Amino acid sequence: MAKKDIKPVTLKIRPVETKTEIDERGAFQRQPNRFTTPFGNGPGQLKAEKGKYRLFWARGCHWSNRASIVRELLGLEDVISVNQVSHTEDPERCKYGWEFAYDEDFRDPETGAEFLAEFYYRADPDYTGRSTVPALVDLDTYTVANNDYHRLTNYFDTAFKPFHKEGAPNLYPEELREDIDNLNDNVLFPFINNGVYRMMFAQSIVAYEEAFDDFFTTLDVLENRLATNRFLFGDYVTDSDVRFFVTLARFDTHYYRNLGPIKKRISEYENIWGYARDLYEIPAFRNNTYFHDIARGWDTKKEKLFVDFNSRFVDDIDFDAIWSATQKRKYLSKTPNQKFLVD
Repeated sequence: MAKKDIKPVTLKIRPVETKTEIDERGAFQRQPNRFTTPFGNGPGQLKAEKGKYRLFWARGCHWSNRASIVRELLGLEDVISVNQVSHTEDPERCKYGWEFAYDEDFRDPETGAEFLAEFYYRADPDYTGRSTVPALVDLDTYTVANNDYHRLTNYFDTAFKPFHKEGAPNLYPEELREDIDNLNDNVLFPFINNGVYRMMFAQSIVAYEEAFDDFFTTLDVLENRLATNRFLFGDYVTDSDVRFFVTLARFDTHYYRNLGPIKKRISEYENIWGYARDLYEIPAFRNNTYFHDIARGWDTKKEKLFVDFNSRFVDDIDFDAIWSATQKRKYLSKTPNQKFLVD
């Protein structure tokens, strides 16, 4: 597809979370999503179309990783194009946020953009927040159509259903949607997915300890739940499992380095650790999980005196072998060789 001749935008310095998203208690309050128009057939809603949208995500970002996993699970590779953003080692460029660090000349080959922020400011010139992933960009206008990580995977399941591959899993079955939404919105988001960031960005010990207790108490609850359930809702993988997995994949490999003494590593939870490896067996999970990129710290040249363990030895750790170790979760399922509900 030829790149459109669209007027450049003026970039702004990326806001810093610990300066702009901290409340009076020193607690992290994540910025709201700006582009949340839903997909559907109603007035003003976004329409699911083949070839109209491009998904941008980052290997280290679990908010966007779940969209890339679901895109592949549902077979939407030929419907929604994709590219990854990251950071170059140029501190001047990094000030503007996510960039196309993996691409020739640091430009997205489909749109010619250098920075993710270009799509944000083109959609809203007065936007003052961080330019975040996932970002689903409209290729007709080169603007962000939707960056609502709370709902994007659900839209892939529902609005894009006519484009699903044959035999695609039903990750968001109607009879479970209320329960899935409740777990996603009231447990996984505040205490697990955002819980790790509440710990990492806390600017007071009180806020840190509150987030710490929320995270590990919830892990204990889910550990018990998974003692009798193969997946969070029983025999089949749902949208909730994708959301839980992406945080689990990053805790022992990355998040730990920004925390104080931790209660347990993920690998010390018998049921959760087996469950995470059960999910990792699924190609879409494995293909979209870049452990070496997640584990490698910012000091890629290892020039500092103190460099964390995973950064020092990242190239010597066989993460795939660790996560592919045998687990015995099949016995919990009535359909041991079938992990998905298929319509």
